[in-house]
Amino acid sequence: MLIILLAYFGGILTILSPCILPVLPFVFARADRGFLRSSLPMLVGMAATFAIVATLAAVGGGWAVRANQVGRWAALVLLALFGIALVFPSISDRLTRPLVALGSRMTEREGQRDSVWSSLLLGVATGLLWAPCAGPILGIIFTAAALNGASLNTTLLLLAYALGAATSLALALLVGGKLFARMKKSLGASERIRQVLGVLVLVGVGAIALGLDTRVLSKLSSAQTSSLETGLAQKLGATQQMGATETRTNKMGQLVLPVEGELPPLDGLGPWFNGKALTREALRGKVVVIDFWTYSCINCLRSIPYVKAWDERYRKDGLVVIGVHAPEFAFEREPANVARSLKELGITYPVALDNNYVLWRALNNNYWPAHYFVDVQGRVRYHHFGEGDYAGSERVIRQLLAEAGHAPAGQSMAPVAASGAQAGAAIGQIGSPETYIGCARAERFVSPGGLLTDKPKTYAGAPLSLNDWSLEGSWQVSRQSARSLAAGSKISFRFHARDLHLVLGPASGKPVRYRVLLDGKPVGADAGVDAAYSSGVVREQRLYQLVRQKGPVRDRTFTIEFLDPGVDAFSFTFG
Repeated sequence: MLIILLAYFGGILTILSPCILPVLPFVFARADRGFLRSSLPMLVGMAATFAIVATLAAVGGGWAVRANQVGRWAALVLLALFGIALVFPSISDRLTRPLVALGSRMTEREGQRDSVWSSLLLGVATGLLWAPCAGPILGIIFTAAALNGASLNTTLLLLAYALGAATSLALALLVGGKLFARMKKSLGASERIRQVLGVLVLVGVGAIALGLDTRVLSKLSSAQTSSLETGLAQKLGATQQMGATETRTNKMGQLVLPVEGELPPLDGLGPWFNGKALTREALRGKVVVIDFWTYSCINCLRSIPYVKAWDERYRKDGLVVIGVHAPEFAFEREPANVARSLKELGITYPVALDNNYVLWRALNNNYWPAHYFVDVQGRVRYHHFGEGDYAGSERVIRQLLAEAGHAPAGQSMAPVAASGAQAGAAIGQIGSPETYIGCARAERFVSPGGLLTDKPKTYAGAPLSLNDWSLEGSWQVSRQSARSLAAGSKISFRFHARDLHLVLGPASGKPVRYRVLLDGKPVGADAGVDAAYSSGVVREQRLYQLVRQKGPVRDRTFTIEFLDPGVDAFSFTFG
């Protein structure tokens, strides 16, 4: 019930977000109509359609996305007829031919009397066009849908979010309706107002048809809305904050660690690497560290040297480290890919695949990496989300071992050596966010015409502001990635960070050569470990470090050109 309430309030905040702007003309065009027979059915239709389409998009794959694209164009035609009828009422008398019978009935009723069904139809059309900004609250809902699959709960959450947005629009509509009534009474401008609203509707249709609703409005600042949503989520306790268990120190200088619950069963994990399958019962009497990770995650890669050091330093004292590999991308589900990464990373402690997010959900985890620390009684005593404070985590390990009667000898901490992509990030200099290339989570894409889903398209470059990116050449974009279809295809990104990484993989297993440029020149001395001599080869699906700047960090334009077709590009990360 709490998360449904949170989703509802998150939807109310949508009216503060720029992405609601294309919907407003269609809503306010009915501000002078009866609320119960006109505005309310339209808002209900809009909310219900969004909830249904969003549920399919979250869990249904590419076919749902394509179906929604068809629906968007049908909605545009329907709303264009509505706008034309507002601007030119006489045209509604001519729309009587069978081909446009639906539009005719709608526009005639628009000019004569309120109709619940025509209002509901307009709401359905508007719902097909509505693409709310994926703020923190909607992000929580979509993440849950992606992890848990289709469910009644997913639809209820999305419906609550949509009803929240409809509520805020209804309040604005009631206020707008009173304003319109006053304007009519004082100016006698009823027909002129209808025509202005009709023009606004047609402008909205044109903006959506050209993709301006997503390409231009996505650049407007929604930081205030995101801040409000995040604060609301945290106050209601519906989201975890990045960080760690709060601890205190007693008079003896020891950490006072709370009990956060029992370690869930490890049933459902597998296959296991570096040893036989472990069970919760077999781990009793051992101090356990659970490390959630995935092998193309840069944050996970940077934490692994510390996890390896803990295993090597304290295994003899009774510590058991378990890596739980929870995939983000489809290729990370393949056991062979994980086995290869274990070998390359030198990981020797037990690792289990959690492709179905069994343990992930049991611990209510939301992060890569995430570390859970378990005592000899099988109780979770501490957690840490994300990178950092490795000394604090190691101190927890030492205390749990001491509580078990196996206090480590000496006071020195485990030595850590890291290089390449696993070396620590220049945190204070990162000005670019993780950016996904697949259409499901793509943001700040600026190539003309926007992304086309699941169909080949020739893209052109575009001027890049900070954190914008573009495609050039022939590509086919899917939900998780973009695939190059011809030699010479390029990706460009304007970034601010010391390091730039890109998750890549060969589409057919055949190696793909690439060349890396910074500000139009070979990357040279600023090359990452995978771009020696400004070039490299994509041989397997993994994270590639392509830039590590040696000098001062500033805004730079990164370009990678693929000299062969057939590469899959997934996401950018920075360090």
